[in-house]
Amino acid sequence: MKVLFITNLLPYSHNPARGIFITNRLKTMQSFNRDFDVYGIISKDSFGIKLLKKILSIPSVNSTDSFYEVHGVKYKYASFSRSLGDVFNSRVLKKNNQIKDSKEVAEDLFDKIRGNEFDIIHAHGMYEPPAGLVAKLLSQKLNIPYVVTCHGSDINLAMPKAKELYVDVLENAAKVIFVSNALLNKAKSFGYAGENSVVIPNGIEPDIFKPLDKEKIKKELGLSKKVVGFVGGLKEVKRADKLPEIFSYISSIYDAEFLVVGDGELRKDIEKECKKRRLQVKFVGSVSHEDVPYYMNAMDVMILPSRNEGFGAVVIEAQGCGVAVVGSSNGGIPEAIGDGGIVVEEGEEFEKRFAQSVVKLLENPIDGSYLRKRAMGFSWESIVEKEIEVYNEVLNRFGGSNA
Repeated sequence: MKVLFITNLLPYSHNPARGIFITNRLKTMQSFNRDFDVYGIISKDSFGIKLLKKILSIPSVNSTDSFYEVHGVKYKYASFSRSLGDVFNSRVLKKNNQIKDSKEVAEDLFDKIRGNEFDIIHAHGMYEPPAGLVAKLLSQKLNIPYVVTCHGSDINLAMPKAKELYVDVLENAAKVIFVSNALLNKAKSFGYAGENSVVIPNGIEPDIFKPLDKEKIKKELGLSKKVVGFVGGLKEVKRADKLPEIFSYISSIYDAEFLVVGDGELRKDIEKECKKRRLQVKFVGSVSHEDVPYYMNAMDVMILPSRNEGFGAVVIEAQGCGVAVVGSSNGGIPEAIGDGGIVVEEGEEFEKRFAQSVVKLLENPIDGSYLRKRAMGFSWESIVEKEIEVYNEVLNRFGGSNA
């Protein structure tokens, strides 16, 4: 069996951790001795866009490069051309360029894989242009089945803007994988029937996300009390704007310290508000994926109050470190938390009720070894095994080869 992976979620030299959940599953796929090629979708920008990016200090991928390799996984490129006019049409006039761009990517990819024989296509992401649509177009050219994995924002944010297009791509796939039941149900709310769906979450690396010496790490970080932590982008979708309020409520009823791992457009405002409220908060900014467990191990409780979340693999990563989680009831967060923490329903006084739940866990901690055991069920090995089962089922149905 040879798999052709197509993804919108690819790492770049300036951001090697981007799409880490794609890289990790492909790295694991290699350990299963599965043959595959992976292509990331990039834009071939006009001079005007390149100049604009330079002025705005926005890093970009060099479309003349043929690949980028990270953790032994080689991401090759398939591209579509993009001009300032295209950006204006898309962002200002809200014109949908997805079909045009996807056709261009499919043509470029078809030329690049000529002479190779693939048994199945697996697309990760339905962003702009949707990897799933590219997979559908190639599937028709190559006469092989395609599978799509939907991760979160593609369904929550992009699908409402082009429901018919998305439903068509999903319905015609041999199988559609959703990272949570909540995401599957969201897709159904937009008209997708769901008869060809399966739920397989993202996984974790148990050898990286594991318990370490908590007290030693706290000492190294200058922390001495119970620690409540947050790991993620400091943006509104993560409800990071409400962190000072949540921390304040916790501080009013429990003597705790706070640790924030991550960066984003709200960081300065959050830091300013925390200082104004005289909260003991340590901001460490962005850290490498491999360093995240070090900071997680300093935490007694991790919080994820997101307004939207496809699955919430960060929850399982924390549990892998023996850390319980308090999360919102949005997206796949309740599925990720399970009985390894507390889920707080949306509604009035959310921040106050959220803080009370954090204190409840600080006062009545969940056994770390139990949390670790739960997280082991989400190892990348077990996730990739399930995905290979999907491939075999599809190929048996389509009369292709499997192995």
